[in-house]
Amino acid sequence: MENSECYCDTGLDFDNCCGLYLKNKQKAPTALTLMRSRFSAYVIKDADYLMATTHPSERIYYSKEEILKWATANEWIRLEIINFTEVTVAFKAYFLDDNKLPQIHYEFSTFKQENGVWYYLEGKFE
Repeated sequence: MENSECYCDTGLDFDNCCGLYLKNKQKAPTALTLMRSRFSAYVIKDADYLMATTHPSERIYYSKEEILKWATANEWIRLEIINFTEVTVAFKAYFLDDNKLPQIHYEFSTFKQENGVWYYLEGKFE
């Protein structure tokens, strides 16, 4: 995906944006950056990254198979950041479902930093 625009809507190229985190070259420095990289992971169907960036205490509620199924069943179109703080991000993810119908996933996500690493903790959906 060299020299193509990142999926997370920053306008940067993928290799200098979410690619840094998805290719394990760097850890996401903020909750917002982690959330953006997780959206990109859904786009490229990287269930390993999504599991690894979920807080260890929450991983029992997820499976790589279900994450991959959700990522694959949908065509991820665009990310819109609504609001964010140091530990929360409200966003809309626009996608086409498996029937190619436009959908919007609205989520208010909470993140936690441990030992210098950010993790997705939980999300509230509307």
